[in-house]
Amino acid sequence: MKSPAIRICLVLAALSVAAPVSAGLFSAEPSLPSGARVEHDVSYGSDDAQRMDVYIPAHQQGAPIILMVHGGAWAIGDKDMGRVVDNKVAYWLPKGVIFVTTNYRMVPDADPLTQADDVAKALALVQIKAASWGGDPARVVLMGHSAGAHLVALLTADPSIAAGQGAKPWLGTVVLDSGALDVGAIMRRSHYRFYDRAFGKDPGYWDKASPTLRLTGKPQPMLVVCSTKRDDSCPPSRDFVEKATALGGRANLLQEPLTHREINETLGLPGDYTNAVESFLQTLGLP
Repeated sequence: MKSPAIRICLVLAALSVAAPVSAGLFSAEPSLPSGARVEHDVSYGSDDAQRMDVYIPAHQQGAPIILMVHGGAWAIGDKDMGRVVDNKVAYWLPKGVIFVTTNYRMVPDADPLTQADDVAKALALVQIKAASWGGDPARVVLMGHSAGAHLVALLTADPSIAAGQGAKPWLGTVVLDSGALDVGAIMRRSHYRFYDRAFGKDPGYWDKASPTLRLTGKPQPMLVVCSTKRDDSCPPSRDFVEKATALGGRANLLQEPLTHREINETLGLPGDYTNAVESFLQTLGLP
């Protein structure tokens, strides 16, 4: 298996997207509130990529838990990225929320459906270990950005994926600017080459990897955030929300005038965006 550094270089060289990599891609340990602690690299599988970090507030019992899944075109990214961790930990830990950020196996070693299984395994372990962290296994929220948003949307659309890996129902899901909710629609039009590497050429696979098509019953509550600065984000997000609502689910669409990166990086900073996400979480019983 290629090292994470080599994998990032290879994938970024291959992508036809003009998106510079920040020097701050990976952060130092985020500042933690007094008494908080972190458990690094908790294993949920035998592969080195199947690891999670757990940020735990001080003196909690029965705390809610957010399980965050990073993005990166299904091929790069890491649970340690500052844009994934820093502002979210700073915001939710003082509220008494446990924040877990997980890695998963990457393309080409694992395709997106296998990655969804990895996220489901991570969810199952979070539920098993919740009490040992002072958390409540019945109060877990899934959250993901970009490719990670696609994966948590897929689990929410078809909870049998999670159940197949031993996970129990969770409170709800926050989908942070996926766009890849109908994979077939993407693949049948002009698209970035990284979609080919992730989803291949089989239309049957595209359907299996499409949250909108896998959605056939009432899902867990969802907040679907989309960037109005991307032409390909809000329309499929709206279709996904409308289908979930028609099936009896509670699904909200939050359209934000933020870039794809900002939707991830600025969550937790003071402002209307964070307040809107927090309002949704409060409907699930989070503080």
